[in-house]
Amino acid sequence: MIKLLQVTLCTILLISLFILSAIADTHKNIIKERKSLFQQNYSHAKKMSSAIKKGDIDKVMNLSVKMSQNYEKLIDLFPDNSKSGYDTEALPTIWIFKEDFNSLMIESSTKAQKYADIASTLLGEELKDEQKKLIWSSCKSCHDRFRMPH
Repeated sequence: MIKLLQVTLCTILLISLFILSAIADTHKNIIKERKSLFQQNYSHAKKMSSAIKKGDIDKVMNLSVKMSQNYEKLIDLFPDNSKSGYDTEALPTIWIFKEDFNSLMIESSTKAQKYADIASTLLGEELKDEQKKLIWSSCKSCHDRFRMPH
């Protein structure tokens, strides 16, 4: 009887450790994914600036669409269990003002898509000005309120 109890307790302990490990991995993966998407968007915006200088409007539009899609994905990558760890730079204000954060991600997605839609109608300085207004301003809005300063 004691042996059965020991085996049962050991099994319960192992299952609990497995579940905790899976939760930690999920938490880590969520933070890694959102960091990756933000890094991609920064990279896309920089490549977009370069493409503007070269007059490559197709590349500008393509990168803008990718940014828009990334912003849509980001909304689901801030669950309560991902507030800390794994070098996250997310501030607690994301969870305190979750609706505002989600609205900003939706707005950023919409702006990036709008930029993709109008890019073919703009030239040179107009294209740069709209990039500042629709793309870079979204980055700044989020960083000012929801990201740790560097």
